[in-house]
Amino acid sequence: MPNRRARLSPQTAHGELAAALAALREGDDAPADFSPEALAEAASARPADAELDLRHIPFATLDPPGSRDLDQAFHLERSGDGFRVRYAIADLPGFVRPGGALDREARQRGQTLYLPDGRIPLHPAALSEDRASLLPGCDRVAYVWTLDLDAAGALAAARVERARVRSRAQLEYPSAQAAIDGGGADELVQLLRAVGVLRIEQERLRGGASLNMPDEEIVREPGGYRIVRSLALPVEEWNAQLSLLTGMAAGRMMLDAGVGILRTMPGPDEEALAAFRARAASLGHPWPAELGYGAYLERLDPASPTTPAVLQAAASLFRGADYTPFDGEPPQQTMQAAIAAPYAHVTAPLRRLVDRWGLVICAAICAGRPVPEWARASLGELPALMRASNQRAGRLGSQALDRVEAALLRDRVGDVLPAVVLEVRGDRARVQLDDPAVTTQMAAPGCTAGMHVEVRVVAADVATGAIELALAADAAA
Repeated sequence: MPNRRARLSPQTAHGELAAALAALREGDDAPADFSPEALAEAASARPADAELDLRHIPFATLDPPGSRDLDQAFHLERSGDGFRVRYAIADLPGFVRPGGALDREARQRGQTLYLPDGRIPLHPAALSEDRASLLPGCDRVAYVWTLDLDAAGALAAARVERARVRSRAQLEYPSAQAAIDGGGADELVQLLRAVGVLRIEQERLRGGASLNMPDEEIVREPGGYRIVRSLALPVEEWNAQLSLLTGMAAGRMMLDAGVGILRTMPGPDEEALAAFRARAASLGHPWPAELGYGAYLERLDPASPTTPAVLQAAASLFRGADYTPFDGEPPQQTMQAAIAAPYAHVTAPLRRLVDRWGLVICAAICAGRPVPEWARASLGELPALMRASNQRAGRLGSQALDRVEAALLRDRVGDVLPAVVLEVRGDRARVQLDDPAVTTQMAAPGCTAGMHVEVRVVAADVATGAIELALAADAAA
């Protein structure tokens, strides 16, 4: 799929849009600044040291350019016929006193919120972008997962323990991909590709699927904002497989021990699957009976103009993701259907609240120690906290994107633009403009998913994010 870029004028970016985005930050839905008490705790907190010293292992991080909240560092090596994966996760639990001011504010926030004009962090930047972050050249304590894979990439053994580590390099997705494509990647990145490819095949074998929807990223620049719509780089997918591997190991570990919190999602029912098969066939992408769901999605041609409509329909198959705590008997629902395995969030504690619990629980299990009472006693509170946080993130993210999209169309009122219909519900459709990169709802009588149409920009209000499109007269017939 081509990388679509659309830019709005500096005057708009620093005027109406800046004011509209600032209003979101100042609204009741966005967390306020950290309290003095929470900031004082963050400044004075010191995690306990770790007996295990792994600073001789040359860990590296891999993230988007400019990242400073570095949750994970990895090291890969061949081990017999297979591989050993070491995945170091920031020791955020060591900085947060259970029941303290910082803990209370983190529970209210739930996760880091990402907005076009900056982020609203889960923890103060002094921790998330400095003393707890796995920055290169800095000695840190981390939760280090050791994951042994066989020659096919299947997990053979897993453990996690606190250890001293030092990251050697801060790698970035674009440059790592360029090194792979140019044949100049170092051994670590080459091993990441080897392990990532094997893990993607393991995903296919177990019936899982990565729904590689195009990313819509709002990019801030000195001259304004733009929306970039693009598919993930292969190196991003390989890196994501390390996190998935760790989360699946954590989920299985918790289930075996009878205590923990899973990220669960039910699978689609037969009626939903049948409807998706019919929709895919009508779009010219029939789902062969002999192919699994994940294998079918992998074979979709990203250059096909109807592929976005198929992916949109596929995304609607999996609903009802939640967090499921348990202590004693395993829960009735243990699977994350899209992953096709039990799964837990344990790899992003700087940016997501629930990971703090998962890490301390798994470390206690591996060490043969009791799970800390604070974690065990508060497991039942986490689903509601995370649901509220996810809903807030969704609202703010959607409202911010609406305002940027409205700004992109503000000076295009009256223009006729090409678009593709992604989804139709009743007489309303979700359409994606070719350029600028805007996706929105509109009235679309007589349209079907996958149809190419021309639409007229009727109105665009930057302050509210409201956009009105209509089918152009020559496209309605």
